[in-house]
Amino acid sequence: FFIKGSIALTKSERSNPCKWLSEKSWEDVLKLAFDFPDIFGTLPDHFGRYLTEWKEWFDLENPEEVPCPGDYNIKCNAFQKLMFLRCFRVDRIFRSINQYIVETMDEFYIMPPVVSFSAIYEQTSSTIPVCFVLSAGSDPTNDLIKLADTIVGMSNFCHISLGQGQEKAALRLLDGAIKQGMWLMLQNGHLLIRFVRELEKHLDRIENPHPDFRLWITTDPTPTFPIGILQKSLKVVTEPPNGLKLNLRSTYFKVRQERLESCSHVAFRPLVYVLAFFHAVVQERRKYDKLGWNIAYDFNDTDFDVCTEILRTYLTRCGTGKIPWNSLKYLIGEVMYGGRVIDDFDRRITNCYMNEYMGDFLFDEFKVFHFYEDDNVDYCLPEEETILKEDYIAHIDKLPLVNKPDVFGLHPNAEIGYYTMAARNIWNSLIELQPQTGEGTGGISRDDFIDSVAAGILKKLPPAFETWRIRKQIQMSLSPTGVVLLQELDRFNLLVVRIKKTLELLRKAIAGEIGMDNVLDNIANSLFNGLLPAAWSKLAPATCKQLASWLEHLRLRAVQYKYWTLSGEPLVMWLSGLHIPQSYLTALVQIACRRNAWPLDRSTLFTYVTKFADPDDVEERPVTGCLVHGLYIEGGRFDLATNQLARSHPKVLVEELAILAVEPIEAHRLKLQNTYLAPVYTTSLRRNAMGVGLVFEANLATSEDLSHWILQGVCLTLNTDT
Repeated sequence: FFIKGSIALTKSERSNPCKWLSEKSWEDVLKLAFDFPDIFGTLPDHFGRYLTEWKEWFDLENPEEVPCPGDYNIKCNAFQKLMFLRCFRVDRIFRSINQYIVETMDEFYIMPPVVSFSAIYEQTSSTIPVCFVLSAGSDPTNDLIKLADTIVGMSNFCHISLGQGQEKAALRLLDGAIKQGMWLMLQNGHLLIRFVRELEKHLDRIENPHPDFRLWITTDPTPTFPIGILQKSLKVVTEPPNGLKLNLRSTYFKVRQERLESCSHVAFRPLVYVLAFFHAVVQERRKYDKLGWNIAYDFNDTDFDVCTEILRTYLTRCGTGKIPWNSLKYLIGEVMYGGRVIDDFDRRITNCYMNEYMGDFLFDEFKVFHFYEDDNVDYCLPEEETILKEDYIAHIDKLPLVNKPDVFGLHPNAEIGYYTMAARNIWNSLIELQPQTGEGTGGISRDDFIDSVAAGILKKLPPAFETWRIRKQIQMSLSPTGVVLLQELDRFNLLVVRIKKTLELLRKAIAGEIGMDNVLDNIANSLFNGLLPAAWSKLAPATCKQLASWLEHLRLRAVQYKYWTLSGEPLVMWLSGLHIPQSYLTALVQIACRRNAWPLDRSTLFTYVTKFADPDDVEERPVTGCLVHGLYIEGGRFDLATNQLARSHPKVLVEELAILAVEPIEAHRLKLQNTYLAPVYTTSLRRNAMGVGLVFEANLATSEDLSHWILQGVCLTLNTDT
């Protein structure tokens, strides 16, 4: 129960008595009461009777530390307390697991080890390679160079970054290092897996290497990395410091005093501190997942070192004259750090920080600059007289160890999202580690459980559409949106036919009539764990939903398609119900261009939020464009009373947006003020490194500065995860 919760495909008959508890959580409460009646049997009844008391407990900062109404979390053991908490506050699971490990095992198991490179060296030999498994933002190269300098000297250390065409050069360096007793560092092993496999065989053939020879390999975590190398090597996992304070401290520990005194300009040392703060902020935003950055960028110490040199060069050149802020902001925000940023919406964030952190306001005598300030903490620049590195570290040591998301410009809710995601990642890993055979649930065998789930899906599966008949109906008046409908139905039919065929084969395989292949085995495991099988998701729109909610989504898609084929285009379109929503929006622009004789390449979409919250309130469709419902806003909310963006309510991460009007317009006529350009993504995973996931951009009215919403990561999505 703890790792899966309720995986039933149908909702229970007992309805949720309140709005503030999600449907998924309510289903989990009912399953907990059913599976563990001795302790939690009366929980649903008690919850329904004392909603006010439960709401007060639910809204607490640390509900796991306070007895709940009815003392259910007091009467149970430590693990049952985790199961209970899962039903109400998933965001508190991560910390509660840590507490559970401390209570049942020891604090030793949750304390990250301190990586000492000299200690690593003592455990190595000429026949044991060292494999660094990197996480974003960590780079052991500089530390390894310092170690090599003290032990073998830089003349006996060589390194090469692996990539296409580097195989021969790497093997040549390897042979030389083995004979001469040098240290060799092979960087980015994950980029040349084919060579690493050859390297494994090459190392096996070596008989008498020089005793001083050492091989160091760095790689990102990748499932294709050769297991033979991992088995024979010493594995080291390096991570950047966790938290703004530790990150700043780590940066200043690596800065030499000579570097701080290398420029006589009065602004140099304060700007190095500003740069270190910016460096820590862009790294720490990563932990908030997609709310921080669309793509997890590998910002590391090299970026900071190069930018420090840029500062020194420019400030030395300008002397006592005006500081060239625009050049510095461009080189740091757009070239060095921005050079890693490949997503346009992420680049908005780096530019925002540059504008917030760099300018003459840093040295305004009448108004002191603060990175962030509230009643409890003040992130500010050190005193002007500060020169020594130790004094900067002393200033950093006064900062709190744990920082709030507000410091980065994020909403406090961002932390809830981070801990919720961390808990889900733990559960997904535990599901993968579960045995794939044996007992099912409720005493029935695993095969019987899977067979009953498959039978239930087949019974409710929507039928395929007769596209030939629909094509015949609309071919006389075929519009661009009609073409979109036919394409959508073809894709929907492929998916439905695939589901039906694979489930029928799976049931035969379970009955022993045919053999079980890899595809059917994957589907069986997914059905058992309540997850969406990979064989189906390939033919479906991108989603983060689990199986039960995805099947409901599939049913609603079929309902919209059926209405569209019988009654024409819906008054309000549910974009999430389309396989490729971009094609429908493009069709709207095409229709407007034909009607108004606009050039297609100079036309775009303009959006605004209407006063309608429910699609049933809409009585007529607009002359051009369409109305869209089923969009969700993340990182903020849209207030219909003021008709503009507003800060999220506490603990409400995602809210449904009112109906959005989408209108085609000529690009040169679109002049907007006080408008935030919000990206609209398919799922909460937003956009990946390949640019997949962005649907269109929506215009949301606001009276606040745009940087407020940019740093909060406000966006719209077509789907929720539940």
